Amino acid sequence: MDLKKRMTLGIFGAAALATMVGATAAQAFKPNKPIDFVIMAGKGGGADKMARLMQSIIEKEKLSPRPLVPVNKSGGSGAEALVHMKGARDPNHTIMVTLNSFFTTPLRQPGLGVDIMKFAPVGRMAEDTFLLWVHKDTGITSFDQFVKEAKARGKGWVMGGTGKNSEDNIITDFLNSNYGLSIKYIPYKGGGTVAKQLAGKQITSSVNNPSEALGFYESGDVIPLVAFTNERLPMFPKVPTLKEIGGDFAYFMQRAVVGAPGMSADATAFYTDLFTKAFNSKDWQTYKSKKSLMGDFMAGDELKAYWKTQRDRHQAMLKASGAIK
Repeated sequence: MDLKKRMTLGIFGAAALATMVGATAAQAFKPNKPIDFVIMAGKGGGADKMARLMQSIIEKEKLSPRPLVPVNKSGGSGAEALVHMKGARDPNHTIMVTLNSFFTTPLRQPGLGVDIMKFAPVGRMAEDTFLLWVHKDTGITSFDQFVKEAKARGKGWVMGGTGKNSEDNIITDFLNSNYGLSIKYIPYKGGGTVAKQLAGKQITSSVNNPSEALGFYESGDVIPLVAFTNERLPMFPKVPTLKEIGGDFAYFMQRAVVGAPGMSADATAFYTDLFTKAFNSKDWQTYKSKKSLMGDFMAGDELKAYWKTQRDRHQAMLKASGAIK
Protein backbone atom coordinates (compact mmCIF):
# COMPACT_ATOMS: atom_id res chain seq x y z
CA MET A 1 0.00 0.00 0.00
CA ASP A 2 1.50 3.36 -1.02
CA LEU A 3 1.95 6.27 1.36
CA LYS A 4 -0.85 8.35 -0.19
CA LYS A 5 -3.38 5.53 0.23
CA ARG A 6 -2.33 4.87 3.86
CA MET A 7 -2.70 8.57 4.67
CA THR A 8 -6.15 8.67 3.05
CA LEU A 9 -7.32 5.66 5.06
CA GLY A 10 -5.86 7.18 8.21
CA ILE A 11 -7.81 10.37 7.67
CA PHE A 12 -11.04 8.46 7.07
CA GLY A 13 -10.32 6.30 10.15
CA ALA A 14 -9.79 9.33 12.34
CA ALA A 15 -12.97 10.91 11.00
CA ALA A 16 -14.93 7.75 11.70
CA LEU A 17 -13.53 7.57 15.24
CA ALA A 18 -14.42 11.21 15.86
CA THR A 19 -17.96 10.53 14.59
CA MET A 20 -18.29 7.53 16.93
CA VAL A 21 -17.05 9.54 19.93
CA GLY A 22 -19.41 12.38 19.03
CA ALA A 23 -22.31 9.97 18.71
CA THR A 24 -21.51 8.46 22.11
CA ALA A 25 -21.41 11.90 23.71
CA ALA A 26 -24.67 12.81 21.99
CA GLN A 27 -26.27 9.65 23.38
CA ALA A 28 -25.45 10.61 27.00
CA PHE A 29 -28.82 10.69 28.78
CA LYS A 30 -30.87 13.85 29.13
CA PRO A 31 -34.56 13.71 30.02
CA ASN A 32 -36.79 14.45 27.05
CA LYS A 33 -40.06 14.74 28.97
CA PRO A 34 -41.24 15.76 32.49
CA ILE A 35 -39.69 13.67 35.28
CA ASP A 36 -41.98 11.76 37.64
CA PHE A 37 -40.80 12.91 41.10
CA VAL A 38 -42.46 10.58 43.61
CA ILE A 39 -42.67 11.49 47.32
CA MET A 40 -43.33 8.47 49.54
CA ALA A 41 -45.15 10.59 52.15
CA GLY A 42 -48.09 12.96 52.46
CA LYS A 43 -48.17 16.69 51.88
CA GLY A 44 -46.74 19.06 54.48
CA GLY A 45 -44.21 16.68 56.05
CA GLY A 46 -40.44 16.80 55.98
CA ALA A 47 -40.11 14.67 52.84
CA ASP A 48 -42.69 16.73 50.99
CA LYS A 49 -41.09 20.04 51.95
CA MET A 50 -37.63 18.84 50.95
CA ALA A 51 -38.79 17.41 47.63
CA ARG A 52 -40.50 20.64 46.67
CA LEU A 53 -37.46 22.64 47.71
CA MET A 54 -35.23 20.44 45.56
CA GLN A 55 -37.66 20.94 42.68
CA SER A 56 -37.59 24.72 43.14
CA ILE A 57 -33.77 24.82 43.31
CA ILE A 58 -33.44 22.78 40.12
CA GLU A 59 -35.96 25.04 38.38
CA LYS A 60 -34.40 28.27 39.71
CA GLU A 61 -30.86 27.23 38.73
CA LYS A 62 -32.04 25.80 35.39
CA LEU A 63 -30.27 22.52 36.13
CA SER A 64 -32.58 20.20 34.18
CA PRO A 65 -33.85 20.45 30.59
CA ARG A 66 -37.20 19.05 31.72
CA PRO A 67 -39.21 19.81 34.89
CA LEU A 68 -39.57 17.58 37.94
CA VAL A 69 -43.24 16.92 38.70
CA PRO A 70 -43.83 16.07 42.40
CA VAL A 71 -46.53 13.54 43.22
CA ASN A 72 -47.31 12.32 46.75
CA LYS A 73 -47.86 8.58 47.21
CA SER A 74 -48.16 7.97 50.94
CA GLY A 75 -50.42 4.92 51.08
CA GLY A 76 -49.40 1.87 53.08
CA SER A 77 -46.41 3.54 54.78
CA GLY A 78 -44.77 4.07 51.43
CA ALA A 79 -45.94 0.80 49.85
CA GLU A 80 -47.90 2.73 47.23
CA ALA A 81 -44.77 4.62 46.19
CA LEU A 82 -42.55 1.54 46.17
CA VAL A 83 -44.97 -0.44 44.01
CA HIS A 84 -45.27 2.52 41.65
CA MET A 85 -41.50 2.71 41.32
CA LYS A 86 -41.15 -1.05 40.85
CA GLY A 87 -43.60 -0.96 37.97
CA ALA A 88 -42.40 2.29 36.40
CA ARG A 89 -42.98 2.23 32.64
CA ASP A 90 -40.10 4.61 32.04
CA PRO A 91 -37.42 4.07 34.72
CA ASN A 92 -35.21 6.76 33.19
CA HIS A 93 -37.84 9.40 33.94
CA THR A 94 -38.95 8.15 37.38
CA ILE A 95 -37.24 9.15 40.63
CA MET A 96 -38.33 9.17 44.27
CA VAL A 97 -37.59 10.95 47.54
CA THR A 98 -37.26 8.38 50.33
CA LEU A 99 -37.77 8.05 54.06
CA ASN A 100 -36.74 5.15 56.27
CA SER A 101 -39.90 3.39 55.13
CA PHE A 102 -37.71 2.64 52.12
CA PHE A 103 -36.10 0.09 54.47
CA THR A 104 -38.95 -0.89 56.78
CA THR A 105 -41.93 -1.30 54.45
CA PRO A 106 -40.34 -4.03 52.26
CA LEU A 107 -39.32 -5.84 55.46
CA ARG A 108 -42.82 -5.63 56.90
CA GLN A 109 -44.57 -6.37 53.60
CA PRO A 110 -42.48 -8.98 51.77
CA GLY A 111 -45.45 -9.69 49.52
CA LEU A 112 -44.70 -6.42 47.72
CA GLY A 113 -41.70 -8.15 46.15
CA VAL A 114 -39.61 -4.98 46.49
CA ASP A 115 -35.82 -5.30 46.65
CA ILE A 116 -34.36 -1.90 47.56
CA MET A 117 -30.94 -2.91 46.25
CA LYS A 118 -32.39 -2.84 42.72
CA PHE A 119 -33.14 0.88 42.94
CA ALA A 120 -30.69 3.32 41.36
CA PRO A 121 -28.54 5.10 44.01
CA VAL A 122 -28.95 8.70 42.81
CA GLY A 123 -27.93 10.55 45.96
CA ARG A 124 -28.44 11.01 49.68
CA MET A 125 -29.18 14.66 50.37
CA ALA A 126 -29.20 14.52 54.17
CA GLU A 127 -30.08 12.64 57.31
CA ASP A 128 -33.00 14.18 59.18
CA THR A 129 -33.29 14.29 62.96
CA PHE A 130 -36.03 13.62 65.51
CA LEU A 131 -37.11 15.34 68.71
CA LEU A 132 -39.77 14.50 71.26
CA TRP A 133 -42.42 17.23 71.39
CA VAL A 134 -45.28 18.01 73.79
CA HIS A 135 -47.79 20.86 73.92
CA LYS A 136 -46.84 23.74 76.20
CA ASP A 137 -50.11 23.36 78.12
CA THR A 138 -48.99 20.00 79.52
CA GLY A 139 -46.59 21.89 81.77
CA ILE A 140 -43.94 19.24 81.00
CA THR A 141 -40.46 20.67 80.47
CA SER A 142 -38.16 17.64 80.82
CA PHE A 143 -37.89 14.07 79.61
CA ASP A 144 -38.15 12.72 83.18
CA GLN A 145 -41.44 14.56 83.63
CA PHE A 146 -42.63 13.14 80.32
CA VAL A 147 -41.82 9.57 81.38
CA LYS A 148 -43.57 10.03 84.74
CA GLU A 149 -46.72 11.52 83.19
CA ALA A 150 -46.86 9.08 80.26
CA LYS A 151 -46.46 6.16 82.65
CA ALA A 152 -49.29 7.47 84.82
CA ARG A 153 -51.66 7.89 81.88
CA GLY A 154 -50.86 4.53 80.26
CA LYS A 155 -52.70 4.15 76.95
CA GLY A 156 -54.28 7.52 77.59
CA TRP A 157 -51.03 9.07 76.42
CA VAL A 158 -51.16 9.33 72.63
CA MET A 159 -48.22 9.68 70.25
CA GLY A 160 -49.01 10.86 66.74
CA GLY A 161 -46.71 9.86 63.92
CA THR A 162 -46.31 9.59 60.17
CA GLY A 163 -47.58 6.20 59.06
CA LYS A 164 -47.98 2.83 60.71
CA ASN A 165 -44.75 0.97 61.56
CA SER A 166 -42.80 3.97 60.35
CA GLU A 167 -39.85 5.86 61.85
CA ASP A 168 -42.12 7.57 64.38
CA ASN A 169 -43.62 4.22 65.32
CA ILE A 170 -40.14 2.73 65.81
CA ILE A 171 -39.19 5.52 68.24
CA THR A 172 -42.50 5.09 70.09
CA ASP A 173 -41.86 1.35 70.41
CA PHE A 174 -38.40 2.13 71.77
CA LEU A 175 -39.83 4.46 74.43
CA ASN A 176 -42.49 1.92 75.42
CA SER A 177 -40.01 -0.96 75.65
CA ASN A 178 -37.24 0.88 77.48
CA TYR A 179 -39.16 3.11 79.89
CA GLY A 180 -42.07 0.90 80.91
CA LEU A 181 -44.65 2.96 78.98
CA SER A 182 -47.88 2.02 77.20
CA ILE A 183 -48.12 4.94 74.80
CA LYS A 184 -50.82 4.56 72.16
CA TYR A 185 -49.58 5.30 68.64
CA ILE A 186 -51.85 6.89 66.02
CA PRO A 187 -50.60 7.09 62.41
CA TYR A 188 -51.26 10.02 60.07
CA LYS A 189 -50.43 10.51 56.40
CA GLY A 190 -47.82 13.23 56.89
CA GLY A 191 -45.63 14.97 59.43
CA GLY A 192 -47.35 18.29 58.77
CA THR A 193 -50.67 16.81 59.89
CA VAL A 194 -48.99 15.34 63.00
CA ALA A 195 -47.61 18.76 63.94
CA LYS A 196 -51.07 20.33 63.56
CA GLN A 197 -52.66 17.59 65.67
CA LEU A 198 -50.21 18.25 68.50
CA ALA A 199 -50.64 22.02 68.29
CA GLY A 200 -54.41 21.47 68.44
CA LYS A 201 -54.01 19.09 71.40
CA GLN A 202 -55.64 16.20 69.54
CA ILE A 203 -52.63 14.06 70.48
CA THR A 204 -50.32 14.27 73.51
CA SER A 205 -46.86 14.09 71.92
CA SER A 206 -44.98 13.60 68.66
CA VAL A 207 -41.47 12.87 67.44
CA ASN A 208 -41.61 15.25 64.48
CA ASN A 209 -38.54 16.28 62.51
CA PRO A 210 -37.50 19.90 63.19
CA SER A 211 -38.77 21.10 59.80
CA GLU A 212 -42.24 19.71 60.53
CA ALA A 213 -42.73 21.24 63.99
CA LEU A 214 -40.71 24.43 63.58
CA GLY A 215 -43.64 26.76 62.93
CA PHE A 216 -45.49 25.63 66.06
CA TYR A 217 -42.25 25.75 68.07
CA GLU A 218 -41.62 29.35 66.99
CA SER A 219 -45.20 30.28 67.92
CA GLY A 220 -44.68 28.72 71.37
CA ASP A 221 -47.34 26.02 71.01
CA VAL A 222 -45.02 23.02 71.30
CA ILE A 223 -41.88 22.28 73.35
CA PRO A 224 -38.99 19.93 72.47
CA LEU A 225 -37.89 17.74 75.37
CA VAL A 226 -35.12 15.55 73.99
CA ALA A 227 -33.24 14.96 70.73
CA PHE A 228 -32.63 11.47 69.38
CA THR A 229 -29.17 12.44 68.10
CA ASN A 230 -25.56 11.90 69.11
CA GLU A 231 -24.95 15.59 69.82
CA ARG A 232 -27.18 18.55 70.62
CA LEU A 233 -28.70 20.23 67.60
CA PRO A 234 -27.44 23.79 66.94
CA MET A 235 -31.01 24.97 66.47
CA PHE A 236 -31.98 23.62 69.90
CA PRO A 237 -28.85 24.09 72.07
CA LYS A 238 -30.78 23.77 75.35
CA VAL A 239 -32.44 20.48 74.41
CA PRO A 240 -30.42 17.48 75.67
CA THR A 241 -29.88 14.31 73.67
CA LEU A 242 -31.35 11.08 75.00
CA LYS A 243 -27.78 9.81 75.35
CA GLU A 244 -26.96 12.68 77.71
CA ILE A 245 -29.68 11.58 80.11
CA GLY A 246 -28.86 7.90 80.08
CA GLY A 247 -30.57 6.48 76.97
CA ASP A 248 -28.42 4.56 74.50
CA PHE A 249 -30.35 5.48 71.37
CA ALA A 250 -29.94 7.77 68.37
CA TYR A 251 -32.02 7.62 65.22
CA PHE A 252 -31.87 9.40 61.87
CA MET A 253 -33.96 9.42 58.71
CA GLN A 254 -32.55 9.02 55.24
CA ARG A 255 -33.45 11.84 52.88
CA ALA A 256 -32.30 10.41 49.56
CA VAL A 257 -33.29 10.41 45.91
CA VAL A 258 -33.47 7.04 44.18
CA GLY A 259 -34.15 5.98 40.63
CA ALA A 260 -36.63 3.31 39.60
CA PRO A 261 -35.33 -0.25 39.18
CA GLY A 262 -34.08 -0.63 35.63
CA MET A 263 -32.81 2.92 35.32
CA SER A 264 -29.85 3.04 32.92
CA ALA A 265 -26.33 3.88 34.07
CA ASP A 266 -26.36 7.04 31.93
CA ALA A 267 -29.63 8.23 33.47
CA THR A 268 -28.35 7.47 36.98
CA ALA A 269 -25.23 9.51 36.24
CA PHE A 270 -27.38 12.41 34.98
CA TYR A 271 -29.54 12.48 38.12
CA THR A 272 -26.55 12.08 40.44
CA ASP A 273 -24.93 15.09 38.79
CA LEU A 274 -28.24 16.98 38.97
CA PHE A 275 -28.72 16.41 42.69
CA THR A 276 -25.05 16.99 43.46
CA LYS A 277 -25.51 20.47 42.02
CA ALA A 278 -28.73 20.93 44.00
CA PHE A 279 -26.98 19.76 47.18
CA ASN A 280 -24.14 22.25 46.68
CA SER A 281 -26.50 25.15 46.03
CA LYS A 282 -26.69 27.98 48.53
CA ASP A 283 -30.42 27.43 49.01
CA TRP A 284 -30.02 23.76 49.94
CA GLN A 285 -27.11 24.38 52.29
CA THR A 286 -29.05 27.18 54.02
CA TYR A 287 -32.10 24.93 54.39
CA LYS A 288 -29.95 22.07 55.65
CA SER A 289 -28.47 24.29 58.34
CA LYS A 290 -31.76 25.90 59.39
CA LYS A 291 -33.63 22.59 59.64
CA SER A 292 -30.95 20.68 61.59
CA LEU A 293 -30.23 18.30 58.73
CA MET A 294 -27.01 16.32 58.89
CA GLY A 295 -24.72 14.30 56.60
CA ASP A 296 -22.74 14.77 53.41
CA PHE A 297 -23.84 13.92 49.88
CA MET A 298 -23.56 10.21 49.11
CA ALA A 299 -24.12 8.30 45.87
CA GLY A 300 -23.23 5.17 43.89
CA ASP A 301 -21.76 2.12 45.62
CA GLU A 302 -21.26 4.08 48.86
CA LEU A 303 -24.98 4.83 49.02
CA LYS A 304 -25.91 1.21 48.30
CA ALA A 305 -23.61 0.07 51.12
CA TYR A 306 -25.36 2.59 53.40
CA TRP A 307 -28.72 1.12 52.37
CA LYS A 308 -27.60 -2.38 53.29
CA THR A 309 -26.38 -1.24 56.71
CA GLN A 310 -29.63 0.61 57.38
CA ARG A 311 -31.79 -2.24 56.17
CA ASP A 312 -29.97 -4.66 58.49
CA ARG A 313 -30.31 -2.24 61.41
CA HIS A 314 -34.02 -1.75 60.83
CA GLN A 315 -34.55 -5.47 60.46
CA ALA A 316 -32.98 -5.97 63.90
CA MET A 317 -35.13 -3.20 65.44
CA LEU A 318 -38.33 -4.58 63.91
CA LYS A 319 -37.54 -8.06 65.15
CA ALA A 320 -36.78 -6.76 68.65
CA SER A 321 -40.15 -4.99 68.78
CA GLY A 322 -42.00 -8.05 67.48
CA ALA A 323 -43.09 -6.26 64.30
CA ILE A 324 -41.53 -8.99 62.15
CA LYS A 325 -40.24 -12.48 62.84
